[in-house]
Amino acid sequence: MSKSNFERMLQLADEVFAVKNDPNQLDVNQEVLERLMQLHPTTVSEYDDGKGPVAWILLIPTTLDLMNQFLANKISEKQLFEHTPLDAKYEALYLCSALVLEEYRRKGIAKQLTLQAIENIRKDHPLKALFVWGFSKEGDLGAEALSRHTSLPLYKLPK
Repeated sequence: MSKSNFERMLQLADEVFAVKNDPNQLDVNQEVLERLMQLHPTTVSEYDDGKGPVAWILLIPTTLDLMNQFLANKISEKQLFEHTPLDAKYEALYLCSALVLEEYRRKGIAKQLTLQAIENIRKDHPLKALFVWGFSKEGDLGAEALSRHTSLPLYKLPK
C-alpha cells in the first residue's frame, strides 16, 4: 500500500533536515506548533490537494536582536525559537522551512503560501528583514525570490 501524503511529507522532512540527528534544530511537535500559533497564526501553513498535504511552510517571527545572534552563530535554531518572546512586535522573519512533495514542485505553491503568510504577519508586525539557514540550492533561490517580492532584505546564516 502506498504512503499517504502526510506520511510522505514527514519522510521528506526527515530526509531534508535530519532533525533527529541535530539537537540545534527545531524539532517540530505539537507543543512547538502550539507556540508557533501563539507567535502568529500564519507561522505554519499547508497546501492540501484534497488527499492530504503536499506542501508545508514554517516561519518564525522574531526580534532583530535574536536574528543577529542566530546569524552570528551565538544561538541555535532551537534557541532562536525558545527565546522569541510572545506578544512582542517582531521585526525579523526566519524562513525556517518549506517542503513540497516532488510532483508538486516548481508550481509556486511554497512561494504563494509564504507570500500570503508574510502579508498576514506584516499586518500585525513591522517586519524589516528576512533570514534563512539554507539547506538546498532550491531553498536559497526561494528565499531570494521572497526577498525580491516583499522588498525585505535577506540575511543568510554563513555556511
